[in-house]
Amino acid sequence: MIASGSTAFAVDRGQFENVPEHIRSWFKAVRSPTGVPCCDIADGHRTAYDVRGGAYWVPIEGEWMQVPEKAVVRDVGNPVGEAVVWYVRHGGNIIINCFVPADAA
Repeated sequence: MIASGSTAFAVDRGQFENVPEHIRSWFKAVRSPTGVPCCDIADGHRTAYDVRGGAYWVPIEGEWMQVPEKAVVRDVGNPVGEAVVWYVRHGGNIIINCFVPADAA
């Protein structure tokens, strides 16, 4: 399955004043399976994704990367209906902190 999208509204600096409160609240509440808030560690990005060999893969900065199982959030629903990935660049590497599939329940 491949889905597409654009940058999601995780960091709100007033540019998303027309975004419903339940969407804002969802972005602020999503936590990784290890309990780390996703929104506080990186911006969320709507993303295309693929499933390969039972693992999720997402394109980040032009390269497909496997989502670590410890970053997959399955139990928070998904009110935007598109996959969202949170990642940071650290020491020249991209670290995926959270990923919510489009059909998360």
